[in-house]
Amino acid sequence: MEILDMKCAECGSKIGATLEEALITKSLGVLQEDGVYAFFLYLKTKKGPGEKIKESAFDFLELEKTASLEVVREKFKDNLDALLFAKELLERTLVYARYHAKAIGGE
Repeated sequence: MEILDMKCAECGSKIGATLEEALITKSLGVLQEDGVYAFFLYLKTKKGPGEKIKESAFDFLELEKTASLEVVREKFKDNLDALLFAKELLERTLVYARYHAKAIGGE
């Protein structure tokens, strides 16, 4: 049995090790307030750093790293439970990423 919280922590540590806390926090805010699709749209506008978060999120959700936003829509359009679960996992991952970035910045 896979412990998803530890998988969130692992993915979050990778994100937090390479990106600024501010981008992670803003991305988390978009995800919480506007949802999964808006989160990916926001990351698309952030080019390089946003791509790193997007790739990590796609990998975590087991989507192709080269997948488009259409793939995100298709994956979740008929399954509210999967969408809400993905949102919860992404939120937890970004919270861990923010703490990792803060810890690295404070050293």
